[in-house]
Amino acid sequence: MPSRTEYARILDETASEIRALPGAQWRGEITAAVGMLIKATGLERRLSVGDICDVIHEKGTRLPCQVVAVKSDVTLLMSFGDTSGVAVGAKVEFQESQFQIRMCDAWIGRVVNAMGQPIDGRGPLPEGAFATPFRNDPPPAYARRRVGAPLETGVRAIDVFAPICRGQRMGIFAGSGVGKSTLLSMLARSSAADVNVIGLIGERGREVQEFLQRDLGEDGLSRSVVVVATSDESPLARRQAAYLTLAAAEDQRKRGRHVFCMVDSVTRFAHALREIGLAVGEPPSARGYPPSVFGELAHLLERAGTGMNQQGDVTLAATVLIDGDDHDEPVADAVRGILDGHLVLDRRIAMRGRYPAIDILGSVSRLAPDCYERGGYAEIAAASRNIIATYEEKQEIVQLGLYKAGADPTVDRAIERYPQIEDFLSQNRFETTPSEEAFARLADISGVTSAEERRNAIVEAPIVEEL
Repeated sequence: MPSRTEYARILDETASEIRALPGAQWRGEITAAVGMLIKATGLERRLSVGDICDVIHEKGTRLPCQVVAVKSDVTLLMSFGDTSGVAVGAKVEFQESQFQIRMCDAWIGRVVNAMGQPIDGRGPLPEGAFATPFRNDPPPAYARRRVGAPLETGVRAIDVFAPICRGQRMGIFAGSGVGKSTLLSMLARSSAADVNVIGLIGERGREVQEFLQRDLGEDGLSRSVVVVATSDESPLARRQAAYLTLAAAEDQRKRGRHVFCMVDSVTRFAHALREIGLAVGEPPSARGYPPSVFGELAHLLERAGTGMNQQGDVTLAATVLIDGDDHDEPVADAVRGILDGHLVLDRRIAMRGRYPAIDILGSVSRLAPDCYERGGYAEIAAASRNIIATYEEKQEIVQLGLYKAGADPTVDRAIERYPQIEDFLSQNRFETTPSEEAFARLADISGVTSAEERRNAIVEAPIVEEL
């Protein structure tokens, strides 16, 4: 008799097959096209928000669109491409189906656009057996497993001071040009995950090939699925690319694999949501963002994380572009409250030439206690963090020559060891360090001995007999 897990798998596969079935076809007509919005009539009782339809140009070409709002007498559409050529009276065709992908292992190593179509010039992608919707619900909270073991990233500053557990969701917060994409490429090349799913949302067109060829490289790309929507594409395409990134990660999670999902960036996803919301008449609130943006952010990010039953996990690294270097701006503040930790990249650190420019004192992993269970790691990290905090607190008076050596042993120790810690934190983007080696090196720098070494010292100490 099949187990409960087997029943769940069968039901999931059956639901995928049902979603893939073609539905009835309906037709309407365009009455207006204003900016990004297209107004259609004749489908008021057929279309609902999120449905997909095609606008037929005069020459017979099809423009894919999505329903973004419905009213009693008109349906508001937004296109995935340029609306040039859309005229009053153009036909709208709607088939009762939804955006979905049929992934297979041949997708790994490929680059696709927001619609799941290959853009790397390597031919068409084969379809898998089962369909996964672009926009999916997160797994039920009560059915999810707890996060797993620590995930080695190969980046010393992360593995020691802000460790990531399997199934954790971590944010990378930084202004423009501070090294977010480079740090993501380091994680993609060095992580111990089975497969990477990388979403480049609103990326500059010039930087796509740079990221793929220079930063990610052949080895990183060979075990990655990359989704690209550049900054010149419509806000609907940028939003769809984020949905596709999470859908691809969910598909791999269902196969029992550990997925490292990287979204660059969540802020540009929020910008796309803002453009769509304002276009359909939503009232602006915090810095022009409609209220629906923050609910959509939570829905997207909650799709990552641990899976159910025998499924795998999705570990998430999402970059947040800090507008004006203001870490309290609405998107950063909202995302920080949703995720399980945050890495802060500081422009001042980057300016003095230390990369990755991670601010150790400003970065937090909420699951660090679960990652520090092995021999003395928490003590090593705490001692090193204390050295950094002490030095940065006294840095100004030391540089001005107002501090007298020997006045405070703790400060003297920080002055002596801080340069070595800075050297430890600096890492070439092609360099990988195992976590055990990183902790051993940092223990030597900070002067922390392991619990085993302390026990051996006590045992080996000479016994002095009382006279």
